[in-house]
Amino acid sequence: MDLAEFDYELPPSAIAQRPAPSRDGSRLLLIDRARGALEDHAFAALPDLLRPGDCLVVNDSRVIPARVLARDVASGRDVEVLFLEPEQAGRWWTLVRPGRRACPGTELAVGGAGGPRLRVAAVGSDGRRVVERLDGTIPELLDARGMPPLPPYIARHAAPSPEDRERYQTVYAEPPGSVAAPTAGLHFTQRLLDRLGARGVEVHALTLHVGVATFRPIRTRRVEAHVLPPERVSIPPAVAGAVNAARAEGRRVVAVGTTTTRALEAAAGAGSVEPCQGAADLYIYPGYRFRVVDALLTNFHLPRTSLLVLVSAFAGRELILKAYRHAVGAGYRFYSYGDATLIQ
Repeated sequence: MDLAEFDYELPPSAIAQRPAPSRDGSRLLLIDRARGALEDHAFAALPDLLRPGDCLVVNDSRVIPARVLARDVASGRDVEVLFLEPEQAGRWWTLVRPGRRACPGTELAVGGAGGPRLRVAAVGSDGRRVVERLDGTIPELLDARGMPPLPPYIARHAAPSPEDRERYQTVYAEPPGSVAAPTAGLHFTQRLLDRLGARGVEVHALTLHVGVATFRPIRTRRVEAHVLPPERVSIPPAVAGAVNAARAEGRRVVAVGTTTTRALEAAAGAGSVEPCQGAADLYIYPGYRFRVVDALLTNFHLPRTSLLVLVSAFAGRELILKAYRHAVGAGYRFYSYGDATLIQ
């Protein structure tokens, strides 16, 4: 399929710059695949839209304060360092911007002269930099100086507010490792989770640490030619067992987010979800046959991204674009801090 088929028009005013006043105060667009119908709801109505016995699976990865501002010691120029994941021996893979002159041996001072020191140790073939800290550990640096890695379409991404430290994180976040939020989960409150439990909906958690490549636009003309880099995934045996039991009993598996969807589908072996701890690089595009997920709760996605391609594979491209056109006209808020869809 041609990449242009996954484009749509969005006025800049539709991009949410701040979260809703309350997490579950956002809106929810129900997309009914069987009827091709759309329904407008409040996100707080989610328990009424799900069924008793549904198996709801969330991604509990915690967003790390991955963005650090520094200065090139030799040239004095300001740079931004986005820490992606550990490499080895305390070193991390990073993105350095601007990075053209960040060659091996370049030293960076965090926050200016006198701040913690970093050094570029190596440059990868994809332009990423391996960075080491000269006077301590990188996790300590991120805890003390790191900022939430807001996406660039949020105008204040370079200077996040205290509110972002709380709201760009799910209430059930546990193991740290993501450099972008699994945004479908941002709408949940503990009270809403309790209501789901009272409704008879099971809630289970897996972990997929979200990398920056997940949200980047596809660069290949043919959608099928795109390649997703691997991301770290963990599905505990109890969660795999709960998902398999739901499927065996004819109950629905509802994935919260595209990351949860990819993790579950990647772990689906010969008829069952296998516990796993490793890397997953499953790229889902139209023509893929879903083996596990029956319903998908997800935010609105950027055009020409693997995320929009995935939801198009799940619901059909025409229905998704119809839903997005409706959402624009109805004043829905888009992207990370925006509203959600429930596709079932």
